[in-house]
Amino acid sequence: MAARKPVSLLKEKDLIGGTWPDEPARFTENHVDDFLLWCVKKNSSDITIQTDRPGYNEIYGTLYPSTFRPIDAADMNAFLTKIYGPEANARLASGNDLDVSYEVRPDRYNRIRFRVNITAILSRGRDSAQITMRVLPSEPPTMLDLNVEPDIINSWNPRQGMVIVTGPTGSGKSTLLAAGIRMMMESKRGCGKVVCYEAPIEYVYDAIKSPRSLISQTEIPRHLPDFARGVRNALRRKPSTILVGEARDRETIAAAIEAAQTGHTVYTTTHTTGVAATIQRMVSSFEPNERSERAYALMECVRLVVTQTLVPKVGGGRLGVREWMRFSDDVREKLMDMDFQEWNAELQRMLPFYGQSMAQTASQFFDEGKIDRQTYIRLSSSTSGGEGGE
Repeated sequence: MAARKPVSLLKEKDLIGGTWPDEPARFTENHVDDFLLWCVKKNSSDITIQTDRPGYNEIYGTLYPSTFRPIDAADMNAFLTKIYGPEANARLASGNDLDVSYEVRPDRYNRIRFRVNITAILSRGRDSAQITMRVLPSEPPTMLDLNVEPDIINSWNPRQGMVIVTGPTGSGKSTLLAAGIRMMMESKRGCGKVVCYEAPIEYVYDAIKSPRSLISQTEIPRHLPDFARGVRNALRRKPSTILVGEARDRETIAAAIEAAQTGHTVYTTTHTTGVAATIQRMVSSFEPNERSERAYALMECVRLVVTQTLVPKVGGGRLGVREWMRFSDDVREKLMDMDFQEWNAELQRMLPFYGQSMAQTASQFFDEGKIDRQTYIRLSSSTSGGEGGE
């Protein structure tokens, strides 16, 4: 019988990604930041910690073990307490998943940020957890980095009103918003006082030099309980621009409309796909007896709707495909002269004249060889721009 290889030799062999050379016999809170810094140095884009499995790094789209031994319940408790706090297990037991941001400061001048989701799972018959950590860039991308169309860029910063970015979960809405804020900060006049309400805070703007811009970021629910409370808080702080991470309920939508009507520029996101569907969904969030009034209030202040999805790019990576429409004075006046229940069909008709549909963008990218035929067909399958893909 062949001799069994020593554990140390097995550990040295490992896979391409390698495991943490300083892995302790037992993780404590003091080990967590050092481990995360090592993962970042390995070019990990996503770090996954799951009970009864090794840690994993996702490097260039492939998973590699980052620890030699599985994470046990005591190790997981150290990660949960360090990243979220001592009440993490109680929150998970109550049926909530946890979305937070986390940062590591290797020195006084630098910080590395993570977007974190913590979800309860069942592992080997026991309640357990999985922590997923997305490594965030040290500064937001530029609109050029994201290949944002000039038409969107030119319409991005209205004097007042509402800009809505939409798309499914994981479609890059927060990234597009952050790139837009960066563009405004780097403009000649800056962007004045900006207040942001996010859940969680993903991108920070410390590295962006803009003497005429002042940005504050509030995390929901860490600093305020919900987005609606955030918008009402903003109205007492005299900002020029308000960013609302998500308009997910009628209270937040109503507050955002009110802020836009009082002379502010409001940026927000929704989980909808397509320009027409976005307006329809926001209106339908209100009670039937108030929909008409709220619909016309929304139409009075909306200036731009951009819907985005991320699809596989030929040659690797992902590509943002967008549908958008500018709501000029002429567009708003025409729609406000109509019954709001007729808007959906009219928006579909107006879209090619005041913006671009998802199908048009997909056709352009297909002709340029950026997406394959299957992706093109999927994006073109609906007149509202398709469902898109992750």
